[in-house]
Amino acid sequence: MSSAATALIWWVVPAMGLLGALGYVLWISKFQGKYQQETQRSVGQFQRFQDSLRDSQARDIDTSAKIENTQATNSDPEIRQ
Repeated sequence: MSSAATALIWWVVPAMGLLGALGYVLWISKFQGKYQQETQRSVGQFQRFQDSLRDSQARDIDTSAKIENTQATNSDPEIRQ
């Protein structure tokens, strides 16, 4: 490879990296607020979903416990004696 091509690589590659880094920083600073709000909204929706699952599981456990208690009290009277 010629020395001119080597010199070009040594200047072009870092210059492209620098331009890419600057572009990334500008893009992040411009759009960060928008994406952060969308992320917070998504996290909030997921937390509400988890809470609803916990509530429904707690209701299911309470319901099954009540059914078991009802079945135990309505069972054969000879067993209760």
